[in-house]
Amino acid sequence: MINRLGDSLDFQGQALTLRSERQRLLASNIANADTPGYVARDLDFASALREATGTALAGTPALQALRTSLATLSGGSAAEAHLRYAAPSQSNLDGNSVDMDRERASFADNTVKYEATLRFINSQVRNMLDAMKSPQQG
Repeated sequence: MINRLGDSLDFQGQALTLRSERQRLLASNIANADTPGYVARDLDFASALREATGTALAGTPALQALRTSLATLSGGSAAEAHLRYAAPSQSNLDGNSVDMDRERASFADNTVKYEATLRFINSQVRNMLDAMKSPQQG
């Protein structure tokens, strides 16, 4: 039972880390909406989570490398494989590919999913604490 809870919390924690990184990328895109030549980036959340959880057995080095690379976003890292350039919806003379409508929608969507993940983690911990209480504690 404890192992399943630990595995579930590990999965949710990884999802939370990736959601946080995606939020940072989307915020960077919004902040650079008027920067000439700026190319919008986004994280392929599904494939990054699939890689993180597929290699996450017992905290393998592959998971640690993914976490490190997501934190630093250094060139040629594992995170680079999950970063995508946003295709411009219309061409701009200054070469900027940020579409504010798309960025705002993605930011709001990611925020809702981030909060849902937090609520899920909170619910799991609360349920486990309730299960551990003795009948006299109420």
